[in-house]
Amino acid sequence: MAFPKQSDVDIPLLQVLDNMGGSAKPKNLYPMVATYFPQLTDEDLEQRLESYPSTRKWWNLVQWVRQRLVESGEIDGSIKGVWAITDKGRSRLNGSPPIATATATTPAPKPAPAPAPSATAGEVTLRDLANQSRDDAKSRLIFELKQLSPHAFELFCKELLQQLGYKNVVVTKRSGDGGIDGFGDFRQGAVSIKSAFQAKRWTDTPVGRPDIDKLRGAIQGDYDHGVFITTSRFSKEAEAASYKKGAISVLLLDGQAIAEIMLERGIGVRREPVYLYEIAADFFEFDSESA
Repeated sequence: MAFPKQSDVDIPLLQVLDNMGGSAKPKNLYPMVATYFPQLTDEDLEQRLESYPSTRKWWNLVQWVRQRLVESGEIDGSIKGVWAITDKGRSRLNGSPPIATATATTPAPKPAPAPAPSATAGEVTLRDLANQSRDDAKSRLIFELKQLSPHAFELFCKELLQQLGYKNVVVTKRSGDGGIDGFGDFRQGAVSIKSAFQAKRWTDTPVGRPDIDKLRGAIQGDYDHGVFITTSRFSKEAEAASYKKGAISVLLLDGQAIAEIMLERGIGVRREPVYLYEIAADFFEFDSESA
């Protein structure tokens, strides 16, 4: 999924603050701002920064937006742990001209050093471009996988599972495969789990519950676990059927999940060294430490 540009988050953040009475704690704001972007999935909202696994990518993006709005005077950043909209921020929401920060009776403060260049409405930041590059790469990966022949996709699945830690992975022969496309061993601690996989290089047709039930039936008694891998997607019924009490569980990997794994593990992609400096907000929470 494409994360919104920072400039697209300005108004939603100000609107949520205004709706919440003018101020709120950041943790209460992140999910509310996300509702303005229905394309964001639960997985997107839980995605972490590679450089700081403890920090959610969505939270970090909103924090950068907040910092820019503090610099522009639309959010009050003087109270630690609380974000508050200013009169200037409300003026922007109402579509009015920006409110002057000084009056005839209140002299203007001495000008502060100019902040580092940041995005204004409609501009694109380096962080936006990095997010877009990742989303473009995911789309390209899914496209390339859909161009593979069915057998080539099975071989890809073998490579993917090996990258995920599976051992002794074998792609079965086309005839007499018993309803599976391959199998291997997955170690979980000291335990080795026999796992079988099904590979479906489908374009748009979703994988349904009957497909999951068929795989489970094919591996019952011979394997301890199943993996269903597709370039398409899974129906809600298929997702619900993947974990069934008292039955073999089936791990589901759709096109989006496959592409995400490939990006994270560098499978079929090259990472170019473009550096973005992220702020580890939790580093500065010294007040929460006991004396």
